[in-house]
Amino acid sequence: QVQLVESGGGLVQPGGSLRLSCAASGFTFSIYAMKWYRQAPGKERELVAVIMRTSDSTNYADSVKGRFTISRDNAKNTVYLQMNSLKPDDTAVYYCNAVHPIFDRYNYWGQGTQVTVSS
Repeated sequence: QVQLVESGGGLVQPGGSLRLSCAASGFTFSIYAMKWYRQAPGKERELVAVIMRTSDSTNYADSVKGRFTISRDNAKNTVYLQMNSLKPDDTAVYYCNAVHPIFDRYNYWGQGTQVTVSS
C-alpha cells in the first residue's frame, strides 16, 4: 500500500523556520521524482519545489528561491522541505507528491500538513 505521510507543519512567526518531512512507503522511493506543492485558501495548488532521483537536481518556484531547500534521504525514504525566512504569504497546506520518472500515471499524494505564518 502506497503511503506518503507529511509532518512538521505548524504555526510560526514571520521570519521563522520550519522543516517539513514526507515519509514514503509502498513504492521504490529512490527512483521517483519528489515534489512539494502548497495550496492557500481560495487559491490553486502551486508547485513549490522538485527534487529528482539524485539530490543534485532540484528546482524551485520563484517565490521561494533562496528561502526553501528541498532534500531527500533515499535510505530513509523521506523527502524534506526546509523553509526559512517564512512570510505570511507562505501560509498554506503543503503536500508531498511522488511521480514515476517514466510512467507518470504512477503519481501519489500525501494528505497535507498545515503551515501558518502569523504574528
